[in-house]
This record gives sequence, C-alpha cells and structure tokens, in this order.
Amino acid sequence: KATVSVLYWVVMSAVNEDGEQPEAPYNPPGIGKVKPGSGKAKKAVRTPGVVRPRAKMMSQSKRANIHFPVGRVHRLLKEALHGKWVAATGAVYVAAIMDYLCAEIMELAINTARKANQKRITPRHLMLAISSDQELNEFIKATIASGGVVPSKGTHLQRPKK
Repeated sequence: KATVSVLYWVVMSAVNEDGEQPEAPYNPPGIGKVKPGSGKAKKAVRTPGVVRPRAKMMSQSKRANIHFPVGRVHRLLKEALHGKWVAATGAVYVAAIMDYLCAEIMELAINTARKANQKRITPRHLMLAISSDQELNEFIKATIASGGVVPSKGTHLQRPKK
C-alpha cells in the first residue's frame, strides 16, 4: 500500500489545471511511510495504541448494485430448502433476476400508462403490460387484483375469411 501511495503522490504532484497543488494522499496512522527514492517499499509497521479507521459497512445488495434485498433472499432460500447449504452467489443471482423482472414489468407498465395519457400506474396497466409481452405472459400466470379483463378479440366477432 505504501508503494501505491508513493506512486499516487508522484503522479499527482504535478500542478492541477487550476494551478493548485493537490493534497497529499491519506495514509492511515500507524502504517509505516516510505520515503520517495528509497528503492524498496518498507514493511508496514503497526504502532501500538493507534486504531485504524474501519471500512464502512456495505450491504450485499449495495455491493451487487441490486435493489432487491440479497440478505433476505438468502434467508428465504435457506428456509425454503430446509437447512440445505445455499451459496451466497445464489442469493445474489436470484435477487438480480427478480430485480430485472420488476424493472422490465415496470417499463412496460409505464409505456402502457403513457399510451392512456395517465401519470399513475394502476393494476390495469400492470396487467395489460404483462399480457402484451409474449414471454412475460407465458411466465406470469397470475390474476392481478383490480386488473380487469384481459382484452381479446372474440373469434365470433371477426369477419369470416373469404
């Protein structure tokens, strides 16, 4: 880390576009510093009594850049499999799939609401969005409350083919 710090300082020691000198990089207290031009990086030495700042906690969802809660999905997967081992990456994968499906459905529902000149998405818009997409219609076979009737053209109403 000290070598990287020195390299960063050498690169950043040039004057900025504003004509100002950049600040020195942050070196945590208790870590040995390396003098520029000393040849080799020295081993980091811990100073007794000095506490290093801890890295901030980051949730699995934030780390994976997913909106769905990865920790909760992991817990629910473990409960559903009755104590069998579930890999952490499996929970991330399932949460990412759910995130993608929700984004896809919401995008279609927004387009449906805009076609109807409305700003709010209603259950009707969700139902129309799902039924209009062939793949989603096959995948999601659920009844949406207050969704209304799926629009379809009755064969008896169509003109007979000549």
